[in-house]
Amino acid sequence: MHSERIEREIAVSYLALSRHPMTDHAVRLATKVGYLLALSVMTLAAALYVPNALAGLVLLGAGCTLLFLTIAIKRIAVRHSREMIVFQKTVAGFVEWDTSPSFTTNADGLVVYRNRAATDRFGASQETLLASFGDILASPSATLRRLQGHAATSGFAREDVVLRRGHLRLSVHKLADSGFLWRLEDIIERSNPGRSAEGISLPMMTISKAGTVLFMNDVMRRILGGREARLDRIINDLPLRPGGVHEVAGVDGPLKALLCAVDGTGGRKEIFLMPADGVASDTAGNWDLFDELPVPLMKVSPDGKILLCNRLARDLLAVDGQPAQYFGDLVEGLGRSVADWLSEAAEPRGVCRTEFVRASRPDRDVFLQVSLTRVSEGNDTNLVVVLNDATKLKTLEAQFVQSQKMQAIGQLAGGVAHDFNNLLTAISGHCDLLLLRHDEGDPDFGDLDQISQNANRAASLVGQLLAFSRKQTLKPELLEIQDTLDDLAHLLNRLVGERVVLSLRHDPDLLPIRADKRQLEQVIMNLVVNARDAMPDGGEVSIQTRLEHLGEAIERDRAVVPAGDYIVISVTDQGCGITKDRLPKIFEPFFTTKRTGEGTGLGLSMAYGIVKQTGGYIFADSVVGSGTNFTLYFPATARVNKVSSGVAADIPKPTHSHTGGVVLLVEDEAPVRAFASRALKMRGYTVLEAENAEDALKTLEDRSLEVDVFVTDVIMPGMDGPSWVAKALQERPGVKVVFVSGYAEESFSQQQARIPNSVFLPKPFSLNELTATVNDQFH
Repeated sequence: MHSERIEREIAVSYLALSRHPMTDHAVRLATKVGYLLALSVMTLAAALYVPNALAGLVLLGAGCTLLFLTIAIKRIAVRHSREMIVFQKTVAGFVEWDTSPSFTTNADGLVVYRNRAATDRFGASQETLLASFGDILASPSATLRRLQGHAATSGFAREDVVLRRGHLRLSVHKLADSGFLWRLEDIIERSNPGRSAEGISLPMMTISKAGTVLFMNDVMRRILGGREARLDRIINDLPLRPGGVHEVAGVDGPLKALLCAVDGTGGRKEIFLMPADGVASDTAGNWDLFDELPVPLMKVSPDGKILLCNRLARDLLAVDGQPAQYFGDLVEGLGRSVADWLSEAAEPRGVCRTEFVRASRPDRDVFLQVSLTRVSEGNDTNLVVVLNDATKLKTLEAQFVQSQKMQAIGQLAGGVAHDFNNLLTAISGHCDLLLLRHDEGDPDFGDLDQISQNANRAASLVGQLLAFSRKQTLKPELLEIQDTLDDLAHLLNRLVGERVVLSLRHDPDLLPIRADKRQLEQVIMNLVVNARDAMPDGGEVSIQTRLEHLGEAIERDRAVVPAGDYIVISVTDQGCGITKDRLPKIFEPFFTTKRTGEGTGLGLSMAYGIVKQTGGYIFADSVVGSGTNFTLYFPATARVNKVSSGVAADIPKPTHSHTGGVVLLVEDEAPVRAFASRALKMRGYTVLEAENAEDALKTLEDRSLEVDVFVTDVIMPGMDGPSWVAKALQERPGVKVVFVSGYAEESFSQQQARIPNSVFLPKPFSLNELTATVNDQFH
């Protein structure tokens, strides 16, 4: 950052000078001032001796012009020289004490200025940049020409150059028409302070993302017989497999080496090579170097006993010192015996598969990616274990699996709810038709009424499924959460009973939220009922609200809550609590901790679906024996002043009675179609029935047929409701539309918005709801 700041400041400081239109031209003319001066003097002298007066006047004019031109060029050259002196002082002020060598040159590579670091490192005798860099660059002329060409075109160029001992970054800025600022930065020493790769007795190299070797230490150079620039010249069996054995192109022939990789910045990797056969040598290091490596490594016997374990491996496994125990005691979750896995890998023909396990540590969950490699040490065969912290990877995988699981369950719940809504529409509809023919004194009236009531209860249960799948129809409005909870307090007190105390505490500075009031009340009631059931001997249920500002996003329970203002509702009980293994499952449909017959397992799943569909978040914390706390986050909304609507708002909407008219009923479910047809005919409508969209369009081919209202299902085999209606309205633009569906209105709201004069009627609907909706469309 310091080097880039210096380069930017130098470039900015030269901007004014680089705008001079005659900078380079004036320098070239200044070198010819002497010739111009001599020519002007000779012309003036000739004017004095020419006998022809006219010719003398011409020569005199030409001589004076050349003299004035010479003086002007001289003044420009002097001024330019002064500006260059000022500029050199400015550059010196910036880079004189910079620890990286810096040079300024002209277009020909002549050194105009060098700072102290450049003088200390390269001396002051070289006049050109090529001479200064001749001893450190493999091809200095080509490198400098390439960088200067790029800088001349784009204003800046930078390149990482491989050296015999490490590598450096050479950057160049274009300063003016013919000036350049060069700067050298030793990357190894600056990016890894306090650690010298040359002091490591293991072969080590640094490679770029493209496979270029940026650095290799002396041990690696001795193995290879010199320095190589490309990874494919070193490793014979690419691609790299960290933790695996590779063939290295040694100077005395191919070598087998265990490869360990450490990711660095900018896509770089540090590669360490270890002996694959366990034999120590001066060029390959030995097992005692484990603690020096920045890679978690262990050596274990085929039965899993840990023979060596370096510092990073001990940190991952949370063990102190060299653990005199077995690897199987430190990990779990493999799905089979760790000892069997290790013994199979140690067999001559065994497969060393990479596996994921979980460290058996009490403080936190740590997932490990384990790679095994066989090594022979005399007559013994052991295993080198390379550990990689895969906690983030497994967390992301768990989030994805949970998301897919909840989405699949939601789709299943929504589909089941849709089918049930069709059945309930037929059941409750035909029940309504029967009730029209029986009065309260009829012996069958009680049975029919029970059928109707239980159908409504089933519809409520289906509504909970739709709530979880987030496909129910919500009617959001601005709610003052304190007023909503205070109005609900009376009902909540009746729900909790006499043994349980209900307390409400509100933050005085609450903001409104946008939510469906009825559904939000259902969420609170479900949480309070669960809290009551968790305290059979009594206790306190506390509901608290507060305004909370999140300065940054928070992440918990596989969800991310963005920064912003939130209304937080907490429902806390003093019950038995929920065990740690059950807590992640409580929002799944049909999962319940209650005894059989005491709950449906849909209460919390419904709360989850409503909160998520509202744009909020719900989290649960529980301590066994102490109680459970549910925390709900709802985005806060700015308060809007309501405009008084006066008395007119309280005037009920008049109900129109309409007889006659033609209704085209399109419904693929025969029982629903039969009920709806009979209900509409009883109200005096002429009903045309169609089983699907294609039949409906065929019916409308009769131009003499007059249709007033389309009543159509949304989801049908073949063409869906909005599609066929849009096609039909092209020929009959004045027809009104009633869409019916077992799904929520939001699931096709965009399609419905393109259909004029359309309304939505959710299933299951009663006889009166259907006829009233159709009747309203006539008005």
